[in-house]
Amino acid sequence: MPKLLPLYLFVSAIAALGAERAVDPTYLYRNIGEAKFAESDETTPTCRYRPLFGAADSEPAIVRGVARFGELTIAPGGKCKVVSYAAEEQIYYVLAGQGAAMYRGTPVAVREGDFMYFAPGSEHTAANDSSATLRIVVMGFKVPADGEYGIPVKLPMAHESEAAKQVVGNHPSSTLYQLLVGDTSSQRDLLAVGHTVTSLFVMEFEPGGTNFSHHHATEEEIYLLLDGEGEIVAGGGADGVEGKHPAKPGDAYFYRLNATMGFYADAARGRKARMLAVRSRYPFN
Repeated sequence: MPKLLPLYLFVSAIAALGAERAVDPTYLYRNIGEAKFAESDETTPTCRYRPLFGAADSEPAIVRGVARFGELTIAPGGKCKVVSYAAEEQIYYVLAGQGAAMYRGTPVAVREGDFMYFAPGSEHTAANDSSATLRIVVMGFKVPADGEYGIPVKLPMAHESEAAKQVVGNHPSSTLYQLLVGDTSSQRDLLAVGHTVTSLFVMEFEPGGTNFSHHHATEEEIYLLLDGEGEIVAGGGADGVEGKHPAKPGDAYFYRLNATMGFYADAARGRKARMLAVRSRYPFN
């Protein structure tokens, strides 16, 4: 007759098994206004960084292809440190203010709504030569360390107003897309430059509009609500639980593979909503 384990050993075994099978969350939530400043590669006394996802954030575990996503806040007359990453491509999106992006030692004037791409290995930083605070969303994406990446002589940059507002794919007409950055094979985006990043875009929702709940099997995605209110969808996979969360400007969500995502703009207030979104390939560890 087989011997039975003592009860305390049986309970310990079950607990250990549960620990081994711990499930990562399908999404992470942050808000720019509530995020704490942290030290980063760029920070100086006049340049501060709020990490939302990836580097310097408290929960980097489920963020794989995304190296960093956060906000640089640069005081009037301030400047960030020069950075260069051999295995990371970056995008800056100017949230507010004006100043300069320093690219290969040369200042390039930037203003609200500008976005720019920094190839792996390129030296860059940001400076504020105005009297108002300059706020920039920093997005970094891991690329294979053994890849060959050219560094453009001229900074790839454009303004979001240059992108036509259009309906994309099977999404409803209540949401218009502005396609800003795509990968190197893109024929539709303003900048076709990405290696890991596949799409940076702005969505404009009519009151009560939506892009419907959906998921991506091979890409991570981040939403950042710029304007308006509504409900952001964040939950399980295609057959999982669809959770709707009240959303306000500054709310940001990171979605891992197959997480359910989407947005439903508030209809009662009669205001449009605008969302910045970025997708990137997975994994590049």
